[in-house]
Amino acid sequence: MVLLGYVLACWSGWQRQWTMFLSKLVMNVILPGLLFHTMSDLHSLPPVNARLLIAFFGGCAIVFVLGRIIAARVFKLDGVSQSVFATGGIFSNNVLLGLPLAKATLGVEAVPSVALVVVFNALTLWTLVSVSIEWAKHGSFTPKGLIKMMIGIMTTPLVTGILAGTLFSFSGLTMPGPLEHVLKVLSAIAGPSALLILGMGLAHYSIRAAWQQSMAICALKLVASPLVVWGLAIALHLPPIESKAVVLLASISVGANVYVMSMQFDTMQGSIASSLVLSTLLAAFTTPVLLAATNAFY
Repeated sequence: MVLLGYVLACWSGWQRQWTMFLSKLVMNVILPGLLFHTMSDLHSLPPVNARLLIAFFGGCAIVFVLGRIIAARVFKLDGVSQSVFATGGIFSNNVLLGLPLAKATLGVEAVPSVALVVVFNALTLWTLVSVSIEWAKHGSFTPKGLIKMMIGIMTTPLVTGILAGTLFSFSGLTMPGPLEHVLKVLSAIAGPSALLILGMGLAHYSIRAAWQQSMAICALKLVASPLVVWGLAIALHLPPIESKAVVLLASISVGANVYVMSMQFDTMQGSIASSLVLSTLLAAFTTPVLLAATNAFY
């Protein structure tokens, strides 16, 4: 799908505004539909292991703050760019890579842990970056500033999809058949469409674009993120299989949704596109090393 997107964008008849239209379609319709569908079944999930979520998302929060500091101090980026930069250091490609890889390397017993992280990943990280970006735009401790920030967060299509799906899950209502079918279709095409948009972006930005920023994002994502998550898992005495699962998920390459986010906020496209490619290549070496380390530890 990445290659197809790249070839399409390189075609002389392809227009740049078509890429922008598709990215908005993915960001405002397809991904919110996926998130609504995922969260609408929240009530049927196994009981939440709070320690597992604290280890994974606590690690994400720490690395996110570290990423914003690096983006501000080292690269002198503005608040919105800092938020996208930091998100690249924590948002994994967990649906397309994490779930099948965990099942293949850790076994089916790891799947429930992965499923919990995947579901709350959408809720937690999209909300985190939305708050960060809205604060960068409108941040103020005045009532007017806080209200403006909250309106910006609540009207973001992705957050709206998460909240609406969660409310539906606990409403006791039954999903109408035609709507369920539409949502299943949106869920099925969400991953491929995000990869397609990524490929189109790569045609416009060289892999060498802002390579220092790309390497910094890769270091955060492939090294800092899994090590911080592992440290929290040890501190919280998380069981071995759950510890291995969260470390594996934290070690996965940068998720394609981060590029869609960069398109949405019109910042960091070149750096994020490069980091997606580089982190995918590098993770082929770093993730097995972390898996071996966790297996030896436990």
